[in-house]
Amino acid sequence: MKSALGILAIAIGAGAAIIAITSLLLGLRRGDDRLLAAGRRGITVVVIASIAAVAVMEWALVTHDFSIRYVAENNARSTPLLFTITGLWAALEGSILLWLLVLTLLTVGVVVKYRDRLGDPMVGWALAVLFAVGVFFFVLTLGPANPFAAGSPGVLDGPGPNPLLQNHILVMFHPPVLYIGYVGFTVPFAFAIGALVTGRVGEGWLLETRRWALLSWGLLTFGIILGSW
Repeated sequence: MKSALGILAIAIGAGAAIIAITSLLLGLRRGDDRLLAAGRRGITVVVIASIAAVAVMEWALVTHDFSIRYVAENNARSTPLLFTITGLWAALEGSILLWLLVLTLLTVGVVVKYRDRLGDPMVGWALAVLFAVGVFFFVLTLGPANPFAAGSPGVLDGPGPNPLLQNHILVMFHPPVLYIGYVGFTVPFAFAIGALVTGRVGEGWLLETRRWALLSWGLLTFGIILGSW
C-alpha cells in the first residue's frame, strides 16, 4: 500500500507540474493573467504531492516496510530511530526524493516572493523553468530512480544504512543543508533562462537573484563545515 501511495503522489505531482507549465506558457503567449494565475496555483498541488511522497517514504522506513526495495537495502530493525529517519537520504533514490522536496519548496518561495509580479514575462518564464526542472525529477523518481519500487518478497530485515551515515548526529543536518544550497542555484538559473527568452540580459535578473545566490552559497559553505566536522 505504501508503495502505491508514494507512486501516486509522485504521479500527481508530475501531472500538476506539466499542467502548470502549459498554463504559464499559454498565459505568457496570450498575455492572459488568468492562465498565469492558474499556473502559479499549480505549485500548491506540486508541493503537497512532494511532501506526501517524502512522508510515505519516512512512514515506510520507520515501520520497516521491507516490501519496498529502498527500505530493504537501507534500513534494519536494529537501526536507531534517528538514523532510520535520515535513511531517506542514505542512498540515491531517497536523496533524489529529498532533492525534489527542496526544489518544490523553493518554487513556493519564488511564487510567494513575486506574487505581485507574475504578469512579468521574466518571472513567468522563470517559474515555467522551475516547474520543468521539477517535472524532470518527478519523472526520474517514477522511472530509473523510483524509491517506491517493490523489493524481493519475504524480506524480514535489511543491512541498515551505510555505517558512515550512522556515526554522528550531524548526518541529520549536513546532507539537507547541502541540498538546499545545491537546489537553491536553480532559482538564478531559472531567471537567467527567463532573461534570455525575454531579451532582458542586463543586470536586472542578477539583482533579482543576488540574495538567492548568496543564500545558496552560504548554505553550501555551512554544509561543508558540518560535513568536515
